[in-house]
Amino acid sequence: MGAKEGFILFKRELPESRKPEERIHDYKEIYKPFEGEKLNHQAARCMDCGVPFCHQGCPLGNIIPDFNDAVYRNEWEEAFQILRSTNNFPEFTGRICPAPCEGSCVLGINKDPVAIELIEKNIAEKAYELGFVKPKMPTVKTGFKVAVIGSGPAGLAAADQLNQAGHEVTLFEKDKKVGGLLRYGIPDFKLEKWVIERRVEIMEKEGVIFSTGTEVGFNIKAENILRNFDAVVLSTGAQQPRELKIKGSNLKGVHFAMEFLGKQNQVIAGEIPSNPISAEGKHVLVIGGGDTGSDCIGTSNRHGAASITQLELLPKPPKQRTVLNPWPEWPMTLKTSSSHEEGADRVFSVLTKEFVGNDKGEVTGLVLVDLEWKEQNGRMQFVEIPGTTRTVPCDLAFIAIGYGGPAQNGLLEAFGVQTMDNTLPISKEYQSTNKKVFLAGDMRRGQSLVVWAISEGREAAVKVDGFLQGNSLLPRKDEGYYEVEQQIHN
Repeated sequence: MGAKEGFILFKRELPESRKPEERIHDYKEIYKPFEGEKLNHQAARCMDCGVPFCHQGCPLGNIIPDFNDAVYRNEWEEAFQILRSTNNFPEFTGRICPAPCEGSCVLGINKDPVAIELIEKNIAEKAYELGFVKPKMPTVKTGFKVAVIGSGPAGLAAADQLNQAGHEVTLFEKDKKVGGLLRYGIPDFKLEKWVIERRVEIMEKEGVIFSTGTEVGFNIKAENILRNFDAVVLSTGAQQPRELKIKGSNLKGVHFAMEFLGKQNQVIAGEIPSNPISAEGKHVLVIGGGDTGSDCIGTSNRHGAASITQLELLPKPPKQRTVLNPWPEWPMTLKTSSSHEEGADRVFSVLTKEFVGNDKGEVTGLVLVDLEWKEQNGRMQFVEIPGTTRTVPCDLAFIAIGYGGPAQNGLLEAFGVQTMDNTLPISKEYQSTNKKVFLAGDMRRGQSLVVWAISEGREAAVKVDGFLQGNSLLPRKDEGYYEVEQQIHN
């Protein structure tokens, strides 16, 4: 490494964000530019560990010390080639990944970890700025045709890899525009959609065919796909939201989070004139303490909600790791998102009991009770605390407690794919019970991270390529991505 004592000389530093009172009036990205010497110092903090645990922390196996060193040396093209060899979309993960690599950073044992996500984002943006991101045309054409169903991160990654392998790839998307969860789930203040469009334009020039407004199983039959394509990748995500099975959950004003977030993204894109679910002037409750709940907070603040409260069943996490959560495990510590900074009350260790409403069928309140968590038989269990039951005002509630699996819309059955207990489909190394049909992303593994979805898409592409050709030269995780990538395209 260029700066052997960088981790001693420089402290972790992240970009400044626009002031909350300013940014809640728009949906633009909240962070200010972070470039030049500051970024160089952050890259210099990487210790080039003998055993780089960040590799294991990253689902993609990104070669992090190598691209950190290239950034330190201002070798931006080298940094981009190293990063792109493992990650199809660093411009996405550099903005929205929770950075499990940072949780595994060896520096994190007793100091703040290296700002890997920040460096990744800047590598991607510098690559576009300097013209390193160009259409990379496949060097061969196999004559095989592959259909990819669903254009979220897994589908995009699978399509990108299979196209580079020389197959003719058609990506089918039911919505008007490409992106899936990236476009219709993640708010623009975290991922502006020009970032997606910029990448899709490159993929189109490389030969990927995008068929939008095409819902397979409805306006195009699965049997036609199976007949006209040599292989199929299903990557439509885990769209079946977990229900909050309490009394009153059917009242007007109680919604699943994605109903709200998806419509807002459509408004910003100009697809619809206004969001049919408005938080303006309302007392909003967000049930669920994860990223989706946080996105509901940020969006509700931009609507002008009267108040926002986020409810979490689990106890409040500690600010620092405990002895029960040692490095390099993912740190189970309190996370404060940019949306929390913009304003919201957070209530932990609370159980939702019942929604109450008026004679018009509209929600007006939620009955809660505080919880005490205790260890019993080696497991943490909760008990209700007597005398803490209360009703809090609620004009609008968003349920953000996760997803149970693929949408129950008949798609899997139409492709002859069997499921386990009517939830996740059965797969062996990404291949479904229909040998011609492969699975990738949240549809296969259940609700997860965007970075895992990209990894799934890449790995599924390897299996599809091998199925079609008997062998695959596509890079596999942990098999020297960068070197394999160079062999294919040199």
